[in-house]
Amino acid sequence: MPKRRDIVAIVLIVLPWTLLITVWHQSTITPLLATRKDVRRDGPPNSRSTFALRESCSPQNRDVVEVVRTEYVYSRPPPWSDVLPTIHVVTPTYSRPVQKAELTRVANTLLHVPNLHWILVEDSQRRTPLVSRLLHGAGINYTHLNVETPRNYKARGDVRDPRIPRGTIQRNLALRWLRETFSVNGSRPGIVYFGDDDNTYSLELFEEMRSTKKVSVWPVAFVGGLRFESPKVNTLGKVYGWKTVFDPHRPFAIDMAGFAVNLHLILSKPQAYFKLRGVKGGYQESSLLKELVTLSDLEPKAANCTKVGNNVKQPPPECVCLCVCVCVCVSVSSRWLCSCWVLFFLTCRY
Repeated sequence: MPKRRDIVAIVLIVLPWTLLITVWHQSTITPLLATRKDVRRDGPPNSRSTFALRESCSPQNRDVVEVVRTEYVYSRPPPWSDVLPTIHVVTPTYSRPVQKAELTRVANTLLHVPNLHWILVEDSQRRTPLVSRLLHGAGINYTHLNVETPRNYKARGDVRDPRIPRGTIQRNLALRWLRETFSVNGSRPGIVYFGDDDNTYSLELFEEMRSTKKVSVWPVAFVGGLRFESPKVNTLGKVYGWKTVFDPHRPFAIDMAGFAVNLHLILSKPQAYFKLRGVKGGYQESSLLKELVTLSDLEPKAANCTKVGNNVKQPPPECVCLCVCVCVCVSVSSRWLCSCWVLFFLTCRY
């Protein structure tokens, strides 16, 4: 007959590992609740107006095995119109714990915008399966690109080190793709908008920017330490300055999410890119806009920049990783038996 002490020792050693293996096993086999629509059976409407954007998708990511197929509950995107200009939304993205959640939020907004083309550019050596699957299932006309920011340009411990602000190389790749895909004289009317993946967007914003002739501007909420930043507009409807705290004397003291550019202007100014070197923080927007327009060319939207809330900058979540080590030791037959295990917890506050 085994002693009670021996039984207790065995239970203390086996039980924690049983619980850990059970939790891991359940998390790895849980099926997806929803997957993308069957494109072969239920293709996108009016596919002739997609400019063959599907060809830019990575073919090696199409062999993902799908176990469960179901239809999404939302309706399909609005039908393509031959009258409305196309809005090209350029979104740089990078891998992080909240990447999928934030891209899903943006995709759910873009899904309701007619004539929209999403150019998603990953800061990565290759197009990741996570983003590829999300785009396949979003039901949006898209182009999936990738370019990795060189390590010597990424953020370092010393903030004084010169570096390229996040997303600069990715936005420039999207500009190059647009110029290589569309011609100045033969392209359809379009608008280019730089929409980051950590923002929240109003549907009204996209309808406002669709009439952009050169460069349109509007207020952006919760940015730069203010409730909102905004262009200053005079009684004649012309922009003459900027309501901002950070360096209001910048040529264009505006957030990346606060302006849109006519596609024809982008195509007709091939030298216009976001500058990679010799540009101070906060001057990226100015480095592009100076090559395109002057201050008097700006077109104020949102009722002469009096309406705020069309765009909201989302604050990043604060995540903390906790590590707990637990050891249990029992004396059995003049010997000590010990069992140790480590638990990791990730908690985020938004």
